[in-house]
Amino acid sequence: MRGVRSLRYQDIAAPALETARQCLLDVFGCTLAGAADPLVDILVAEVAAREGASEASLIGRGERCTCTTAALINGSAAHALDFDDAHTTMVGHPSVPVLPAVLALAEVEHAGGKRVLEAFVAGFELECRLGALLGGAQYAAGFHVTGTLGTIGAAAAAARLLDLDETQWLDAIGLAATQAAGLKASFGTMAKPLHAGRAAAVGLQAALLARRGFSAQHAIIEIAQGFASAHGSPDVVSQLLDELEKRFLIRDTLFKYHAACYLTHAAIEAAIELRRANALDVASISAVEVRVSPVLLGVCNIQSPVTGLEGKFSLRATAALALLGDDTSALATYSDAKMREPAVVAVRDLVRVIADPMLLPTQARISVETHRGRFEATADTGVPAADLTAQRTRLEAKFFTLSAPVIGAQRAEALRAMVAAVAEMETITPLLEAARPL
Repeated sequence: MRGVRSLRYQDIAAPALETARQCLLDVFGCTLAGAADPLVDILVAEVAAREGASEASLIGRGERCTCTTAALINGSAAHALDFDDAHTTMVGHPSVPVLPAVLALAEVEHAGGKRVLEAFVAGFELECRLGALLGGAQYAAGFHVTGTLGTIGAAAAAARLLDLDETQWLDAIGLAATQAAGLKASFGTMAKPLHAGRAAAVGLQAALLARRGFSAQHAIIEIAQGFASAHGSPDVVSQLLDELEKRFLIRDTLFKYHAACYLTHAAIEAAIELRRANALDVASISAVEVRVSPVLLGVCNIQSPVTGLEGKFSLRATAALALLGDDTSALATYSDAKMREPAVVAVRDLVRVIADPMLLPTQARISVETHRGRFEATADTGVPAADLTAQRTRLEAKFFTLSAPVIGAQRAEALRAMVAAVAEMETITPLLEAARPL
């Protein structure tokens, strides 16, 4: 972990910096679109409104609050729509626990863009490296890694921004790890995005407490009855961490272009390809078979979703939407009314989800039976984009779709331009000002 603690802006490879800027743009878009979600209204009324503080901004809203509450609410808003980035090494969503903590702290500390990127990459790298060690076991045990490792990532990022010494840094990690939480059983409810918000807030608070001398267990990850063993990974292979020091895992970020759980994306892509390549008439479909990794059955296999939020975690529903030709990238597609539409229910009920141990979690194989015969397609959404320029173009289109309805097209373009040149900014205050609602 020493390499993360000492990370400096000039040490970050250019592709990693570009990916970090793309993560920042995507989080702003997702947060702006999620800021009006009912769960955010509840958090603002119950937490921010009681504080009467004004030190930090809420993205996409006019209220202000303390920096830890801003991290809580912005983190929850960023994950509210389940449209934010993912990472297979972390086994979770890496940006939403970390960036809200960094942005809130940077605002009150008057930090510039280079320090923001430096801190963000440090937090991102730590949570993903720990994910390589612990993420799979945690996830299998029922933990939502975005909430658990995300808390540690947020603490590491805040500690980097505060330039904590080694003792303080280890205290921050220890405080974060002992408070980290999040259960997969909460998927499909408001509690899932709360995991990201709580991770951001707790991680930020851990660093602030450590700066003042609040102590914690420095060997919290590997010690007996520590984080690793309590979360299902009793054996920590430190050699793997040494190997990961040689690369930037942020470059492997996977961005979402369908507004649903990332583990549904391969099935969605395969269904879209089936429809496109075979000119499918859904009325002619008699059966649909979706083959996925067994891992997905405990994550996104809600059989008969009745709410839009549940629909985001239903392989049957998302496959049905794609086969019907609905826009799976549109937020409005995942509504309570859409989940009850007779056409959606009819196709959904034709779908049978089958566990296939030969498939990776980011792979899917779909076949449909029709009066014209059987058609099949496969997809793998676990391969990071090779062309960062093309990825930026696609993410900018997504960003404008999410942000313009909230802040207007002119300010959305200004925000996009500032994110692209964030390293040159002496303070990030203009970014947050541009992200206020009309």
